[in-house]
Amino acid sequence: MHQRAIELPFDGAATLALRQPRRFGVFACCIIAGVVFGAAGSMVGQQKASRSALAQMPVYSAPAAAPVSPFEQIEVTIRRNDTMDAIFRRLELSLSDLAALRSVPEIRKSLDRLRPGDVIKLSHLNGELASMVRRVSVTETLSVTRQAEGFDHSIIENPLETRQAAIAGGIASSLFRSVSEAGGSEQLAVDLAEVFRYDIDFVNEVQPGDRFAAVYEQAWQDGEFVQDGGILAAEFVNEGRTYRAVRYVMPDGTTEFYTPDGRSLRKAFLRFPVAFGRVSSGFNMARRHPILNRVRAHKGIDFAAPIGTPVKAAADGRVQLRGVQGGYGNVVILAHSGGVTTLYGHLSRFANGLRNGDRVKQGQLIGYIGMTGLSTGPHLHYEYRVNGVHRDPSRIKHTPAEPIPARLKADFLEKTRPLLARLDGVTSPAGSVSGAR
Repeated sequence: MHQRAIELPFDGAATLALRQPRRFGVFACCIIAGVVFGAAGSMVGQQKASRSALAQMPVYSAPAAAPVSPFEQIEVTIRRNDTMDAIFRRLELSLSDLAALRSVPEIRKSLDRLRPGDVIKLSHLNGELASMVRRVSVTETLSVTRQAEGFDHSIIENPLETRQAAIAGGIASSLFRSVSEAGGSEQLAVDLAEVFRYDIDFVNEVQPGDRFAAVYEQAWQDGEFVQDGGILAAEFVNEGRTYRAVRYVMPDGTTEFYTPDGRSLRKAFLRFPVAFGRVSSGFNMARRHPILNRVRAHKGIDFAAPIGTPVKAAADGRVQLRGVQGGYGNVVILAHSGGVTTLYGHLSRFANGLRNGDRVKQGQLIGYIGMTGLSTGPHLHYEYRVNGVHRDPSRIKHTPAEPIPARLKADFLEKTRPLLARLDGVTSPAGSVSGAR
């Protein structure tokens, strides 16, 4: 039987395949096998190369996971009227732990003095206290930790570094604003007014153009500023008159301010019993009373200030009356030497613990400004009497206290000389600057 060719519309290779099917199959298998073995060889080579490269690469260990503490850390900021009992209840901490803490006198003393804004750091496990840290003062920190036998505590000292600084400036409006604009604190302004309180009324007599300067201490801790300290030397120019003061530490540790030549700035009576109060009504024997609407002598001076402003004893004396008296409302009357009495009326409340018959020192807190009795607004009514006769407090000339003792004069001059030299450097035209440094 003869095999014949079938013509199909394919190319020559197809025609050959039809004519010689077996030879073509063998040929195709050889081609495919060559391709497969070539690819396999290439892959083996690549794997060897990859293994060689990996062997040369540095090996890095994965970082170990940080241990997770089972204790919960809490930072508490003290709020107004907060107590430790309220804090422990709010955080659902063990009250038994709090009782154990309070059984230790040193810890209880630190926990009882809570101030708004203070921070307490606690750690606990399911309400069981593990540790507590609280700064109890600028220089002390209380640390409490739980031990097997109970709580252990320690006071960590945070020492302060004292540095000297100086400030100078002019009065544009108020003392507070001017000191602040010069780089000083509010407390520094208060201290400056305290130094010259016997000679200058900083509410009613300070004028634009007056000038001030001070050399004072600053407290620093770990290289950071903490707060302003006490004044060492100061100058105030009021209406062209210059007042100067320098601090001296007495042998018994008390401090006093003197003039550069050793005269005491302190006088027997404060000019006024309120540090910052505006004179709203002066001594006037023919004033029309704002409530009674008739002429009635005003035998004292009224100082307008917010309710709660501290009122201080004008001089050393004894409490003759602490109570309520007619139109004065809540009133304190102090008896002083020489037949002098002073009266403080319309108080909102009295100083804690003040009783009739108590002895008080000059500058001691005796009450707070209010508007009790016949009063149209918050103010202090202040009277000065000599043997029962009213005198105008603003016109009384009080004698100064004793000067520096003769036996201390040489030491006084030696120790105050560098302070006054620093003050001169701030107030002189060449060294005058505005700003603390």
